[in-house]
Amino acid sequence: MKRHTLLAVAVALIASAATSCMKYQKPNSDTATSGTMTMVCDNSFQNIMEQEIEVFEFQYPEAHILARYAPEKVAVDSLMKLNTKTIVIPRDLTKDEVKSLRNKRLITKSKKIAVDAVALIVNPDNPVSILSVSEIGDILTGKLTDWNQIEPSKLGDIKVVFDSNFSSTVQYMRDSLMNGQPFGPNVFAQDSIQGVFDAVRKTKSAIGVVGVTWLNTDLDATEMPIADNVKQLESDDPTQVKEFDSEIKVLKVRRDDDFHAYQPYQQYIYDGSYPLFRQIYMITVGANGGLNHGFYTFVTGKIGQKIILRTGICPAVISPQVVSLER
Repeated sequence: MKRHTLLAVAVALIASAATSCMKYQKPNSDTATSGTMTMVCDNSFQNIMEQEIEVFEFQYPEAHILARYAPEKVAVDSLMKLNTKTIVIPRDLTKDEVKSLRNKRLITKSKKIAVDAVALIVNPDNPVSILSVSEIGDILTGKLTDWNQIEPSKLGDIKVVFDSNFSSTVQYMRDSLMNGQPFGPNVFAQDSIQGVFDAVRKTKSAIGVVGVTWLNTDLDATEMPIADNVKQLESDDPTQVKEFDSEIKVLKVRRDDDFHAYQPYQQYIYDGSYPLFRQIYMITVGANGGLNHGFYTFVTGKIGQKIILRTGICPAVISPQVVSLER
């Protein structure tokens, strides 16, 4: 009887100790450099945001950022429904959207983090090198359907390829170049950015529409070790920008009232010479001191902006480096 009583007391003490430990166990903290957060980023900016997250998490191992890449509308809806506290989209919030969040007692922080550009890519065997803004609009609406209507060519029907029916590049081209008209029957959508590049490489008559950051990215290449990457970002050495993918040709674009045409290089995006550009914003309702605000501060700070600089587009804070090359 005594042994049974002692055993029961011991079990009770162990159970009490276990419950006590569980009760007072320190929860995971949410600070500017630790914890877990979610965010939704526009598809066209995925290439850059993945680099931002990789560097941030390397510098702060206790921070975990779960990113979803989706069309602009999905990102905004997620923020308005408070399914996420941070988004990256190619526009700022409207006054009504800010007011709606304020009514929920949320303070919105919004900052332009980059000036992006939309690029037009074709097969290297396509003889066309320049399109005007109006020609692009006529191609998208189906008024121009054959490459021979632009310059002598045997390529035949023009096939326009986007990454998705709901991508922000589709929205941008519709709002900027089409004057409210619908897309023509020659416009198609793939399932991914990679699908656009594949279509252009395989189809000589195709023209792809992509965010310019993807032109400077080898989608199959292995990146440098993260430690070396961070060391390079923290240095004051000039930032090196990769050249455009050599397996495709990037078209020059000119305004209708300008004889000069430009490719989407940083300098021409920066000074507005390249006409197909747009603003990229990072928006958060995360509280000061929390991980959402910490990551927002990182992306809008020196290293975050340097990551953007070397992808080929223009960061909002750091000006691009202009270098003259002799050929």
